[in-house]
This record gives sequence, C-alpha cells and structure tokens, in this order.
Amino acid sequence: MRIAIPRETHPGENRVPIIPDVAKKLVRMGAELVIESGMGTGSGFTDAEYTDVGATLSSDRNELFSSADVLLRLRKPELSEIALMKRGCIHISYLDPFNEHALVNAFKEAGVTAISMEMIPRTTRSQKMDALSSQANLAGYQMVMEAAMALPRIFPMMMTPAGTLKPANVFVIGAGVAGLQAIATAKRLGARVTAFDTRPVVAEQVQSLGGKFLEIDLGETGETADGYAKELTPEQVDIQRQAQKDVIAKSDVVITTAQVFGRKPPVLVTQDMVEGMAPGSVIVDMAAETGGNVEGSVPNETVEWSGVTIIGKGNLAGEVARDASQMYSSNLFNLVEDNWCEDKHLFVVDFEDDILPGCIITHGGEITHDTIKNIVEGGA
Repeated sequence: MRIAIPRETHPGENRVPIIPDVAKKLVRMGAELVIESGMGTGSGFTDAEYTDVGATLSSDRNELFSSADVLLRLRKPELSEIALMKRGCIHISYLDPFNEHALVNAFKEAGVTAISMEMIPRTTRSQKMDALSSQANLAGYQMVMEAAMALPRIFPMMMTPAGTLKPANVFVIGAGVAGLQAIATAKRLGARVTAFDTRPVVAEQVQSLGGKFLEIDLGETGETADGYAKELTPEQVDIQRQAQKDVIAKSDVVITTAQVFGRKPPVLVTQDMVEGMAPGSVIVDMAAETGGNVEGSVPNETVEWSGVTIIGKGNLAGEVARDASQMYSSNLFNLVEDNWCEDKHLFVVDFEDDILPGCIITHGGEITHDTIKNIVEGGA
C-alpha cells in the first residue's frame, strides 16, 4: 500500500505530518512510503533523513496525490487536490467537518475515505491518537510564553537588595488540556494563578497544579460524553462574565481557552472588562481564529485596546513546530498502526472498530458520520 505525504502549503505552517523516526516505523510495517521533496523542511528535517529510513522522494505533487492509497496530512486539502485523488483513497488530516461542507461533499463525490483527526473519540484507548489534545498541550504552553514576552514585567516574585517584586497574577479561563498546561506553565514561571472552568469536576486538577479555582455558581453545566464542556445558556454566560470581572481587573495576564467543540466559542471577556485592566496587561485569546473569547481580538494579530495587549495568534502549537510535529506524527502513526493488516500490508477500514467510525466522515461515496451528514445535508 502506497502511503504518500505531501508538503504542507498553508501560509506560516511549519509543522509536518510525519517525522523521520515515524517514517522508519511505517516502512518497517511494509508500507511503500513516498514523500514530497521538502516536506520536512519547516520543522528542520532534510529529505536525506527520510530517504535514509527507506522513504522515496517525489517532486511531482499531482502524481503524488493521484497515485496514493493513503494520504497523511496535517491541514485540510484544497478542493483541487481532492479531484486528483483516486476513488478508494484514504485521506487522514484535520478537516473541520462541522464547517467545511464543500470539502465533505467533494470527498463524497470523489469516493475518498476521509478521516478527521479532530473527530477521534475521547476514550482511554484512543488517547495515543488524540491530536487535538497533543497540540492543545503545546498551545497551552506557548500561550504563556507569548504572554510572558509581551508583559512588561516578570512572572515570579523576586527579592533583591533593591526591593521585592511581586509575582504576576494570571487568570486562565477554561481548564481543558490547553488551560491546564497554561496553568502548569505559568506556575513553573512563578506566577500566582487563578482559573475557572464551567465543569466543577476540574477544580481538583487546577488545585493539584497549584492554581486557585474560581467558584462561580452557574447552575447545571457539566460536560459531554466526549469530555468537552457543554455550551452555556446566554444567562449562564452573563453570570460568568459578571463573576470574573473583578478577577480580570486584578490580573496582569488573562488567558482564554474556552471552546465548544463544533460551535462558535462564547465571548467571555467584554470590552469593558478589557478597559478595566491596568495598562500593560496582556490577554491571549486561544479561540481568536474561530470567533474569539475576547471582544476585540483579531485572528492571527496582536492588537492594543486601552493600553492592554490582546494576542489572537491562531496556530500556537506551530510556534514550536518541531515538538508539535513529533506529537502529531505519533498520533497519526498510532491511528495507522491500529488499523494496519500486517499480513497484507493494508490500512483496513473497519466500521466495527470502536474508534474509527467516529472519525470517518466519508466512505464509498457516502457521508457516513451521522452528525456531519445531518449538518451538511440539512437534516438537523
């Protein structure tokens, strides 16, 4: 089976889907591995590192797509690239199927099996394939680094003969994977950290990292079966805004990570809250690309409002591209290995599997994921 890995072409994307160490594993499994020349450059990997482990180079991008049995990617493809794929090809990458309806239909019409990495079910067995979590971990770290660089003061308390510097106050909104890593990183840098999440069950996790959990009574909240926070009602969002207003005003850094899977994120930091912060304070909005948690944040830009720096950088994991590539590559390999037939050297699409059906969007000329099918075809 020919596994092909094209070069990522999205502007500013330096992560790569497969690193040389993982390429070696794929070759050992019996795959015919073909990579596009220059595929690893963004993360500092040379073509020679791939050929040394048994991969073949290709400089013909169109032929790479048309001859592949399996395509391993990071970003979603262009519609023109789907047109090149042969019927029965398996395409694995991030796809954003909730919003990319034209893409889903193109996969269906082309007869391509489209597997969405962000739709991997959150179960114990699938943790090793969970790319959303692996990249969110790095994003949580990087948000704190971005804030520390923009803040005109240091994070830790420092006692010197010239006087004592107080620790910075950091407020993290959302204690999922990214939020918990942000809390841990800010604490390691010596900040005083407060955090809030709509799921009271995570309070213990926040406290175990040395953070203070902000108690806000929102009534019934909780999380979905997949472990994501449930969407709040407009009334609950208003209660949260008012309760955290004083904490935000006293914070040197605010980091927002609140996202609702498949939906637009809630606006939790309003313009008047930004204006209530001290000049020189910093806000990092992880959700800026998908609508934003912060009023006034701009996707992939850093702006200033009332003396407060608002960072809306989107591809945060991509700022540490080499480590992000290693983790994503591992997620991809674990998915492939889990569905690999050793005797025939094939990726087997098994709808009886406990993981695969949850992340297959199209197969055999049909949209097979019920939720996505209802959204795309207007049934819900």
